[in-house]
Amino acid sequence: MHSPITGTAAGVPFTALPPADDGPAPLIVTWHMLDAPRSNAAFAAALPMNDLPAWRVHLGMPMCGARMVDGSTDAIVELFRKDALMSFLYPFVRQATEEFPAALASIRAQLPVDDGPIGVLGGSLGGAVALRILADTEIPVAAGAVVNAAIRMRSVVGLFPGDYRYDAESEKAVDSLDFVAKAGAIAGRAPLLVVSGELDHPALRADALHLVDALGERSELLSIPGLAHPLADEPGIEPAPQLPLAREVDAGLTTWFQRHLGCRPRRRPASSRRSAVSCAHTSRGLSHRGRA
Repeated sequence: MHSPITGTAAGVPFTALPPADDGPAPLIVTWHMLDAPRSNAAFAAALPMNDLPAWRVHLGMPMCGARMVDGSTDAIVELFRKDALMSFLYPFVRQATEEFPAALASIRAQLPVDDGPIGVLGGSLGGAVALRILADTEIPVAAGAVVNAAIRMRSVVGLFPGDYRYDAESEKAVDSLDFVAKAGAIAGRAPLLVVSGELDHPALRADALHLVDALGERSELLSIPGLAHPLADEPGIEPAPQLPLAREVDAGLTTWFQRHLGCRPRRRPASSRRSAVSCAHTSRGLSHRGRA
């Protein structure tokens, strides 16, 4: 297995995991959570998708990882205390989306990725970035996936203490990040896997089910028993050993992207060979449609 490659793409820090075989390969781009794992390096360790013969390039969210202010998350805490939506959630998603086209061009210039449509993956707030790439841009995407995602930003705002006081500007901002309302645009772009922990925040769990219902046959729901919102232990900034529940998510993502990016499973020795499809949970199946 190749070692991770670190660098920057148009100013955006990344951790890239190469495929086992040399030569051009499909590209999957990810955006991490603001909960643990809360950096591109930590997200790469939590969901490496090592069995995929594809480049997995994990991008850093604003003010996270290498872009932390003074090496801590204190500045982010101050932003959401000031205004959870307009100082933190909305501008972070907007910046990550707007900086992506230049970052993608830089990734293509630096790494031997093929020039076909990409895969996109986001966790929690990073999920809103992946969904916005699908709903609001024309970047060619072959398949998307989100994990415990911020699907309706109004639900995320509701997780913060106190009653948020919306005005005309914040109402417009929060509605622009309602991806159930944008399901038609997403369905017209690419198939989407929605991974939802059964112990995730109830509002986020409900939004995941509503999005799958709205997308219809262009989506699948992978429900993970026992999984709460995080995918890693605190502090979640540095790479850490993959947790068992994250391994279940990883197997489902691997199966999904193998199917939709046209990746062939990586060959293993005959004594231990298992395709990622067989790693999917045979007792539950990959797809859990409707209410789970």
